[in-house]
Amino acid sequence: MDACFCGLLLLWTVLPLYGREHTAKKEEYGLGYSSEITAPESEVLEAIDDVVNDGIIQGSKEYNKDKYIDKASPADSSPFFSQWTGPGRVFYKVREKVLAPTNFKDSNDEGTLAVRYVVQSKTAQQTIVRVDAVFVEDFRRTVHPSNGGVESAEFKDIQDHVDTIESEKKQSAESEKHRQEELAKQALERKNQEAQAAALTASETLDQRVVDLRHQLERVVKAPGGQLKSAPFQSATNLKSLDPGAQLVILIITPYWYGVETEDGQHGWIHHSQVEPLP
Repeated sequence: MDACFCGLLLLWTVLPLYGREHTAKKEEYGLGYSSEITAPESEVLEAIDDVVNDGIIQGSKEYNKDKYIDKASPADSSPFFSQWTGPGRVFYKVREKVLAPTNFKDSNDEGTLAVRYVVQSKTAQQTIVRVDAVFVEDFRRTVHPSNGGVESAEFKDIQDHVDTIESEKKQSAESEKHRQEELAKQALERKNQEAQAAALTASETLDQRVVDLRHQLERVVKAPGGQLKSAPFQSATNLKSLDPGAQLVILIITPYWYGVETEDGQHGWIHHSQVEPLP
């Protein structure tokens, strides 16, 4: 009788959980947990990898003081689940030598707690995640199905990781946007500075050109002064006596005389020898 009973329990172990949901549903054990996550498969796989390798199993504990079961390890497979032949990718997390974990039906001995995660892409932004958990005693090999506590807690942990990834992506995108805005602002500031520098250079060039023209076209009367003539020869009538330092603008140039305009607007002629360039 005992051998038959153990055989039935072993058969329970290897049958797919989804294949016996009609039996487990009455007892509310062994149903597993399956739901969609609104995120691309790549992000969910990243979250699954974090959860599988975090070393803990949520939703169960050994002692009242515990928050969860620790010292769990990732695994490539588990003999407590039938081989997965459906679509998607499968991951496992296992904790051996765990003592009567909570939320498993009638668990009262030491054994192995195994969790299986199945990830299936539904659409570009929707991913299905199924989580199943089982506890198997080491000595009697009794299979204890889960009441869903581990599965729902582990699924929530996956969802939390996905939310964190989404938040980090959003923050990264906002940071990149801010960085690009700052770069654009800096580029605009540099452009404005370059334009101002170019304008200043042009202004300085113009000012220098004005100075050069003044040196070319203006003269000052030498000491002790000179005479503004009505025509370019010595015998011409004197129009005005010019004091030393008086500034004149050259209007006409001849070999010996300048036709000039005085500061008060009077026109006349003065000999080259009586003037000199501006200082």
